[in-house]
Amino acid sequence: MTDRESREVVAHQNVGHLACVRDNRPYVVPVHYAFDGEKLYVFSLAGQKVDWMRSNPNACLQVEESGEHHRWRSVLVQGTYEELPDTSERHNERLHAWSLLQKRPLWWEPGSSTPGTDSEGKETPIFFSISIAQISGRELVGS
Repeated sequence: MTDRESREVVAHQNVGHLACVRDNRPYVVPVHYAFDGEKLYVFSLAGQKVDWMRSNPNACLQVEESGEHHRWRSVLVQGTYEELPDTSERHNERLHAWSLLQKRPLWWEPGSSTPGTDSEGKETPIFFSISIAQISGRELVGS
């Protein structure tokens, strides 16, 4: 698949499998994401994937779509994790991530069942991006 075709698949989907590695051990988890053509944006709560990507920012996302007659397309995005903390320096990009994600149904799952924070101690939501270093795709187009 071409770069353009691969990006189209990523743009049309909203769930992928995020992979990260720590201490030579892989970890893969499904995530909802949004894509602006250059970066992937994800919402999460603190947990294993965030801890692992904080220690090793290399990550990848696999996205797939299937069709009739066993046709499928699969895209692998390799890139770098970058957290978008709620700071003045990252405010605009964090809002950009939120604005893209909120257009998608159930964008906060599986990161949280109820996004947000409150005075009762709910966890702080984490927004992060994956900057694309490489993107490649494969497809089965036979009949």
